[in-house]
Amino acid sequence: SYSFCTLLINPNMRAALLLACVVACSGAPMIWPLPAQYTNGTTAILINGLAFKFTTKKSSADLTAAFARYTEQTFPHRPVGTSGIAVADVTVTNPSSELQLGADEAYTLSVTASAITITAGTQFGAYYAMETLSQLITFDFDTQQYLVKDGPWSITDKPRFMHREVLVDSARHFQPVASIKNIIQSFTYAKINTFHWHLVDKQSFPYMAPSYPKLAQKGAFSKYERFSQNDVQDVVEYARQRGVRVVVEIDTPGHAAAMCEGHPEICPSMECRQPLNPTTNATFDLIAGLFKDLKEVTIDDHFHIGGDEVDTACWTLTPHVATWMEQNHMTPKETYGYFSGRVSQSVFDMGKSVTGWEELWDHFGTKLDNRTIIQQWKRGSKIAKKAIEAGYRVIWSTDGVWYLDGLHVTWETMYEQEPCNGIPTESCDKLMLGGGGEMWGETVDTSDIQNTVWPRMAAIAERLWSPRTVTDTNAAAPRIAYFRCLLNRRGVGAAPVNNKKAREAPSGPGSCFDQ
Repeated sequence: SYSFCTLLINPNMRAALLLACVVACSGAPMIWPLPAQYTNGTTAILINGLAFKFTTKKSSADLTAAFARYTEQTFPHRPVGTSGIAVADVTVTNPSSELQLGADEAYTLSVTASAITITAGTQFGAYYAMETLSQLITFDFDTQQYLVKDGPWSITDKPRFMHREVLVDSARHFQPVASIKNIIQSFTYAKINTFHWHLVDKQSFPYMAPSYPKLAQKGAFSKYERFSQNDVQDVVEYARQRGVRVVVEIDTPGHAAAMCEGHPEICPSMECRQPLNPTTNATFDLIAGLFKDLKEVTIDDHFHIGGDEVDTACWTLTPHVATWMEQNHMTPKETYGYFSGRVSQSVFDMGKSVTGWEELWDHFGTKLDNRTIIQQWKRGSKIAKKAIEAGYRVIWSTDGVWYLDGLHVTWETMYEQEPCNGIPTESCDKLMLGGGGEMWGETVDTSDIQNTVWPRMAAIAERLWSPRTVTDTNAAAPRIAYFRCLLNRRGVGAAPVNNKKAREAPSGPGSCFDQ
């Protein structure tokens, strides 16, 4: 049992025994996240790592690139001998599908003694099948051969939720393109499909918007810590090739003080910078212009407009704004509604859908345009239930349990969360789009983003992918330990699983499986 293994493992044990114990202690396969349905046997199936290739009768540039990527990922060691299965036959109905919310991600995977077959409706489902296969294929250092243990395997899999995100904050600390691409690549290992890019904030404005270059020229931390228009496009394409959507957030009217350096006219004053100035069309023209610039280099149907944590004190304390509110018979709360409404409409007018933090629901309630997706984030919030009851779509990423900057929140706590508690199954299936882990950047930069995100994000990933009945942390413990070590072997700096505080280094020498 798992409890026996826990007692058995100690710092003096050989790594091989540790690994054997971790694997033996789990009744489920060492696949993360756990597939929706699977059966397996007890036979080891040899794989020819020297000659292995993916084949298909209906290909695309995306699929061809994925074949090369997953071949390299699956076979990192040079084996001895040419025995075993050398081909995986892949059948994809539409290998050039558009990547949008709700894309078909289902797949089947069969591994028998003589053949490997994959079927999927889109290339995205094929990517996930190849990821699962890459986790099933292991290298035996004693025989110098690749094999799939416990075969034959039959897997039918699809995600429970269509939206599975990690938010990355590139404004509180700059995240270079190389770091962003590395973290996006790591998403694929746990079948995360959305990069929520919190691009700018009050601390810095790193985006070189073609229409408003002064925003970054004067609002970035330095001349080196900026994103060009081509950088954004490159990130979007890199992510798309891996089945990862990029949803960009420009947070207003709060969290926007960095804009004042380049365009002071859109702020109440240089002494009281946010919320942004609601009294002038220049503010709304600039925000709309930013989204139009981003539309040129992004492909997703959604933009995130923020809308959270708006302290309206600057509006009441700045005379010309206070006078404007009085003349227009608006309270600060009504002014917030006016501001958010105009920004939302500008996004709708360019053919995009709007996502915003839960304050939008707090203000508008059922008056909110029902094309809007509401993202729940506040501790103890019941917004998800209320909004879904009213027919709105929701993303669940609650602070205190799914905020990755909460360093004392354990993977077990993250694993125990259920976005649809108190929500009827039918409503959940229709309107709860999913959720994710939010990696706010106050104490995170390139040096520690990977070990702050991983391995705890894996717990969230499994809750969003696997069936609702997969909830047992004791059953998950040996599997997440194994997955963390897999991440390390793939070059991801995932921290020890059992840290009391996330991202801490190992306490001393020892195996990956004993941390």
